[in-house]
Amino acid sequence: MSVPAHGPVSETQRLATRIDGPVVLIGDVHGQVDLLDRLMDRLARREDFRDRWVVFLGDLVDRGPDPRGAIERVLELMAAHPRTTAVCGNHDLAMAASLDLVPTPAEAQWASRWRRGYQCETTFASYGVATGDFEGLAQAVPDDHAQLLSTLPWVVEHPRVICVHAGLTPELPTTTQLKILRERDFSLHRPAWLCRQDLGPDVSPRDCRIPIASGHVARRQAHVGSDRILLDCTGGLGGELTGLLLPEYELVTSHREAHPVRRHRWWPFGRRVA
Repeated sequence: MSVPAHGPVSETQRLATRIDGPVVLIGDVHGQVDLLDRLMDRLARREDFRDRWVVFLGDLVDRGPDPRGAIERVLELMAAHPRTTAVCGNHDLAMAASLDLVPTPAEAQWASRWRRGYQCETTFASYGVATGDFEGLAQAVPDDHAQLLSTLPWVVEHPRVICVHAGLTPELPTTTQLKILRERDFSLHRPAWLCRQDLGPDVSPRDCRIPIASGHVARRQAHVGSDRILLDCTGGLGGELTGLLLPEYELVTSHREAHPVRRHRWWPFGRRVA
């Protein structure tokens, strides 16, 4: 597929991968611009918002009604609030790979996988293109959208939380996984940290000494524990888009103001990854 060339990414467009200080972690947006607007309105009214990092946990596109609008909102937020970053979700990777925005191997067959299994119809429609018209979509995606999709990091690291879309696997040491995530190994056909469905509330590497925050698998309620934080409460199909304020341990949603969260286990807040 011949894809239009997009301009180089400037340093100001690169998303932060190492952050510190107050933060709000936001679950999968999946094109739900109305929910995102409500949530961001609540956050923007906070006196401390200017000093707070905003971290999106991946999956900006697919399923919901306006994936293009979701990407546009994130870009607008990055411009207005520089303490904004995001990690790549499997849906974001599928779109980027299908449009040849990232160097994935041909045998990974991302375009056919995205078309068949990712409920991408709303993404094509939001750009005014028929589903499956990859050439048309490549032409319709603005440069800044393409640059965002192509540069989304696979991990954002905070001294007190690791942000990765699906989670870390129990099979490999944490340091090994972080190295792969920092480098974004596009040779992998199905990166576990973006795609695995079984990295639930009780799954993390034994040597990981701080919580891992993710979205990816939809849940009826957020899970906040000492090892895992799971914040996809919509799956792109409605519900409450959810954010977690740290270090306050408060949940804020598209439908509710900030309120204390019931933690499933004590979080030893001073621990760090070696």
